[in-house]
Amino acid sequence: MIVSRTWAGKHYAVLGLARSGAAVVRALLAGGARVTAWDNDAVKCGVLEDEFGDDAFAAANLEASDLTGFDALVVSPGVPLNTHPLAARARAAGVPVIGDIELFAQARADLPAHKVVGITGTNGKSTTTALVHHILDTAGVPVRMGGNIGLPILAQESLPEGGVYVLELSSYQIDLTRTLDCEVAVLLNVTPDHLDRYDGLAGYAASKARLFAMQSRAQLAVVDYEAEAEFGVLDDAPEGMGVRFIDGVPLPGEQARWPSLQGPHNAQNVQAAVAVAEALGVTADDVARALETFTGLPHRMERVATLNGVAWINDSKATNPESAAPALAAFPRIHWIVGGKVKGDGLDACIPHLGNVVRAYTIGEGGPRFAAVLRGQVPVAEVETLERAVKLAAQEAERGDVVLLSPAAASFDQFRDFEARGLAFRAAVEELA
Repeated sequence: MIVSRTWAGKHYAVLGLARSGAAVVRALLAGGARVTAWDNDAVKCGVLEDEFGDDAFAAANLEASDLTGFDALVVSPGVPLNTHPLAARARAAGVPVIGDIELFAQARADLPAHKVVGITGTNGKSTTTALVHHILDTAGVPVRMGGNIGLPILAQESLPEGGVYVLELSSYQIDLTRTLDCEVAVLLNVTPDHLDRYDGLAGYAASKARLFAMQSRAQLAVVDYEAEAEFGVLDDAPEGMGVRFIDGVPLPGEQARWPSLQGPHNAQNVQAAVAVAEALGVTADDVARALETFTGLPHRMERVATLNGVAWINDSKATNPESAAPALAAFPRIHWIVGGKVKGDGLDACIPHLGNVVRAYTIGEGGPRFAAVLRGQVPVAEVETLERAVKLAAQEAERGDVVLLSPAAASFDQFRDFEARGLAFRAAVEELA
């Protein structure tokens, strides 16, 4: 567990007691703080009351409490700061609203000498974070991965001297962070997403850009050139800080040698990861070995089977057209399973790659809308469900083809989340074997 001496004797309010919230409570109490916490799920409150049944911890409905006197309100990234009444009340009372990443930043002074890599962007964050972690691990560097991926960072054991913490950071997490000075900060891209939380695309980009504004001059920014050109994401970064543009990083070999890193989007992920690795002193040989042995992440261009010469690819994490488009560019003959709860108005980002699509199989709530867009450009089957799409694609795909689940839409119309959708795809494919 990661703790800070600076928390001792302070009183924190914690809203939300899922994994990261529970980790926050445990870390703050271990650091000598008092905590008042609340979750709408009474069971979660009860678990912590049973674990910490003393004066240091109390469960109380924060939405009905006076926040005056708290040193900070710690919330999960899912709490919408622009609309949640508790966030507004905290600001009115002069109480900082922060998240677990800010608490980690405060704890850094008590940790053995280390470095932090922060990785953000609309698409590719998880793969790039996992890839950087794998490169460092392959090179023998002590490394932990956290943030928006894996275990909550405060719940993990601290690293020995010379270690590197690699953090995937959503815009929501950056919004709740004030002092995270990353030795290397990465912005992969900015495309429309989460616009209900921001004042348009420019406001969303400004949220991402705060990762650079928190850095000090001695650090490095690894940046998507288009994001800088369109949104000026480096405008508030320290003058004279090192900058490396992702598209200027040479690929260290043939992409065909990296089976879990196919497609143009993964080429960009590799470029960003290589820039990070080089900044941290990893050798070219270790980078090359890591790229060849990286197995990827579930639900992100994950090859779940090859049956009768047909590859079945689970890219369920592609919840918007911008993240589905690179997958369509990765293979020459694709049977595309697309649809779900649509976030935007169309499939504009995917249209340039329809020449690779043999047939589209539309599913879910957005299926009819996507079918209307695609009809006349590619053959379309409106199959409604994922299971029907898999069965029909199995009948029609030929040796050398790819069946690709890359929905370009959220999953919530038919599934709990994108992971559940990806697991359902895997199960349907396994039924074919």
